[in-house]
Amino acid sequence: MVHGKTTTIKLILGLQSITSGKVTINGYDIEKEFTHAIKKVGAIVENPDMYMYLSGYQNLKLVANLYKGITTERIDKVVKLVKLENRIHDKVSKYSLGMRQRLGIAQAILHEPNLLILDEPTNGLDPEGIKEMRELLVDLATKEKMAILISSHNLAELDNFCTKVCIIKNGEVIETSEISEIKKETSQDLQLFEVDDVNRVKNIIRDMIVIDNHRFKINVSKEEVPEMIEKLVENKIKIYEVKQEEKTLEEAFFEKTGGNVIE
Repeated sequence: MVHGKTTTIKLILGLQSITSGKVTINGYDIEKEFTHAIKKVGAIVENPDMYMYLSGYQNLKLVANLYKGITTERIDKVVKLVKLENRIHDKVSKYSLGMRQRLGIAQAILHEPNLLILDEPTNGLDPEGIKEMRELLVDLATKEKMAILISSHNLAELDNFCTKVCIIKNGEVIETSEISEIKKETSQDLQLFEVDDVNRVKNIIRDMIVIDNHRFKINVSKEEVPEMIEKLVENKIKIYEVKQEEKTLEEAFFEKTGGNVIE
């Protein structure tokens, strides 16, 4: 049994004692072979630690000294990855929250981990900071071939770039699956239509759910859609768009958990 998101991360990283079960990273048991298990892991738990009166580069040099063989070239590469080239020699106290978060990630990936663990990486960021963070994490996953485990309560944000999800309810894992699979499981055959005038459609199609003057949705299978389109065209209804409505991750989450508070 686990508790909340941060507790789970601490258990994975060996920062909290495991009372039952075990954690294996890259084939190594975190309790029995801690050094080997943690060797290729980077992490930020809660807020990244850094010296505010030093520059971003000086902070990275200090972290680099904790590992063997981190070259100046590697530091420069990481600075480019997190897009801090123009500000890396400024004091961290002058950084925005988003820049500090990216510097924190730079510190966490200096030793070229194959697993990066982040606790609420977009917390407190403005829309621009969230976008930059999302782009950075996608780059790390694709270009650096890094697995990224993100703990977050912001499901709309995770929906944008994550591929798999693990849902915790009342301290227990209730679902671990591809995001696309969870959405598919909880989705109905809802088709969304955009037309010139919904009021005229009411006389032609029954059981539809009206959204506004131009949009309605109806619970029919994909196979029934051509027949509906034909019927609307025959009645001179202009159709602008037809698409299957997919549940958001948030909607799928609440369906899976019965509306419990997100953990």
